[in-house]
Amino acid sequence: QVQLVESGGGLVQAGGSLRLSCAASGRVVSINNMGWYCQAPGKQRELVAVISSGGSTNYADSVKGRFTITRDNAKNTMYLQMNSLRPEDTAVYYCNAHIRTGIRPLWDDYWGQGTQVTVSS
Repeated sequence: QVQLVESGGGLVQAGGSLRLSCAASGRVVSINNMGWYCQAPGKQRELVAVISSGGSTNYADSVKGRFTITRDNAKNTMYLQMNSLRPEDTAVYYCNAHIRTGIRPLWDDYWGQGTQVTVSS
């Protein structure tokens, strides 16, 4: 019914930048909060940044001042601009969205397939 597709990951040197995108498609009526999470090998998935439908944002302390989360509600798309990347940012990045797909005011949780970000030192 609904798909979240991430793109933009890759290999970059420390200090470089990447821009991740997450596009929602399918039976999307409306999207509430959207967010980016990351999971490094051997670690739990953790929050990177979230953005509300109105544009309010919150960031993990480790990325404040370096990453910027934005969204385009008309395109059902979310972005993560990642600057000043560090080797410890290396992880699989997942997008998450709370999406309403029907007439009833109910939102379900959806996840993308993940995109690898690797930062070399």
